[in-house]
Amino acid sequence: QAHVVESGGGLVQAGGSLKLSCAVRGGIFSRNYMGWYRQAPGKERELVADITSGGRINYANSVKGRFTISRDNAKDAIYLQMNNLKPEDTGVYYCGVGLLKPVNWGRGTQVTVSS
Repeated sequence: QAHVVESGGGLVQAGGSLKLSCAVRGGIFSRNYMGWYRQAPGKERELVADITSGGRINYANSVKGRFTISRDNAKDAIYLQMNNLKPEDTGVYYCGVGLLKPVNWGRGTQVTVSS
C-alpha cells in the first residue's frame, strides 16, 4: 500500500508555476521531517526544500525566492509552490518523510519545464 503520495506535476513553460502536494496515508512512522527532493536525468537526487513539524524550513540555494514549502500537520501533508520555473527545474520530484531525515519515499511526480 502507498504511504507517501505526490501529485501536481506536469508540463509548463519557463516562467510558469506549479503546485505540488504530498500526503502521508497510513503507515506507522514519524512525520516530523518532510521534504521535497528532485532528480534530473543523469543526476543524483537533491534536496529542494524541507520542513519539520515545528516549522523549521530549509531551501536549496537554486530555488530560494521562487519556491515556497508549506505544511498542514493536521493532514500530514506538505506542499511546494513553484513560481518562475526554469528548464533546469525539470525532473522527478519526490516527497521524503521521516523523523530527522527522509526514510519513506513516494513514487515521485514528473515536472517538465520547456524553454
